[in-house]
Formats: sequence, structure tokens, C-alpha cells
Amino acid sequence: MFKTKKSLGQNFLIDTSIVDRIIKSVDVKDNEKILEVGPGIGYLTKELKSFNSDLTCFEIDLDTKKYLDKLVDDKTKVIYKDFMQVDLNEYYNKDDKIHVIANIPYYITTPIIEKIIDSKLNILDMTLMVQKEVADRLSSKPKSSEYGYITVYLNYYFEVNKLFNVDKSCFNPAPKVDSAIIQLKKKDKIKVNEEVFFKLIKDSFRLKRKNLRNNLKEYDLDKIETILSNHGLSLTSRAEELSLDVFIDIANNL
Repeated sequence: MFKTKKSLGQNFLIDTSIVDRIIKSVDVKDNEKILEVGPGIGYLTKELKSFNSDLTCFEIDLDTKKYLDKLVDDKTKVIYKDFMQVDLNEYYNKDDKIHVIANIPYYITTPIIEKIIDSKLNILDMTLMVQKEVADRLSSKPKSSEYGYITVYLNYYFEVNKLFNVDKSCFNPAPKVDSAIIQLKKKDKIKVNEEVFFKLIKDSFRLKRKNLRNNLKEYDLDKIETILSNHGLSLTSRAEELSLDVFIDIANNL
């Protein structure tokens, strides 16, 4: 019996019906590759092998080796390293088409997603098991309390959808919170100065309860107000009222 490690946030998905739903939610074509983060003892990995695609798994816990090594073959490899410390460009080329599938430790969800984005690889989609509360935040819409910087940041790169909730009883050991599967699908690049755009959204959400006039004092407020008025908004609006398109419009005019 495998002894899970709380320090690594290990909660292994053991419900086969949930594994099946994850597999069915991903469309892997010939010559496309799969990247799995944190395979654990391989419940999901076994099913990912059914795609018969190149599958690379990154696992930090060497105690899982006796389980995962049984799954290694000419199409499947396991890298026993801390995912946050690896250079993904050593394992993939820029023209590789990659599906990311992962049941990731909840305490490190956002850093893992940001690392994958920062790798600049050709990520077609990410299908991720995350805490339900996080799934609600990442897939939230403007004017909702969950909507924030990370929502806008991800929507710049991907269409973000929550697929379904997963009860805590589907894991061993059972976590204290319910989970959900989210899927991030790559979308066409938006024309914008990324440096200006990312600073703008970070500053806009800096103090979430404050309005844009308070959060963007160092900006050209007259110019921003003109753009906001075109969208039926004003400087008294809060950042959570602005859609991605509005942030893009402001950034392009700054």
C-alpha cells in the first residue's frame, strides 16, 4: 500500500468513472503529445497510454517509481524531477503540439499553470484537476466576485471552461475540499503590448475593493476614462466589471 505524503499535496484520484470522463474530454490526434504533471502511482497515466501518443510524466516523488516504471515503454517516459525546476524546452520542441493533463497539488496550481505558459511551448489545451473554489475563480465571468487578475490573465491565452465537479470521496486520501476539472483551450493570439497589458491588469486588481480611479492613479486617467465610456463604464467601476476586451482596448490605447 502506497503511503501518501501530505507535504507533496498527494491525493490520488481513484474513481475510474472520473478518469474515464477526463480521458473523453481530451481529443488527442496523431503526432500530438501529452504532458502529465504529478502522475502519482499512475491511475490516470494507465488510461492516457490508450491514446498511443508520446507521453511524458513529471513526478517529484521517487517512492512512486516502483509503480510508474511498469508503465514506461517506447511511447511513455517518466522524469523523476520537481516539475517546477525542469526546463520544459529540454523535452519539447516549439513545433510539438502538446496536451497538458494533470491532477496537480492544490497549493501550487497557479505557479504550475504560469510555468507552462512561460515555457512558450505550443500548448493546445490543459485539462486540470483543481480545487473547486479555484476552478470557479479561473472560469468566472466579469461582474462576479471570483473574477480577478488570474482570470483575465488566463483568458488572454485560453478559453477557460469548468467541465465538472469531483467529490472528495473520489480520492485516496480524501482531501478536505471538493475538486473540479477545468479545461483551458488555446485561442488565437490577441494583438497587444503584453508588458503594458499584464501590468495594467495587475494594477487594476491591486486593491480589489477599490475602483479603477484609485488603483490606476499613475496612468493617464483621462485617456482611460474615454475608453471606459465607450464600453459603458467609468473610473468608478471596479476591475471585476471589465471584460478581457476592455482591458485589451485600454492597453492598446496606452
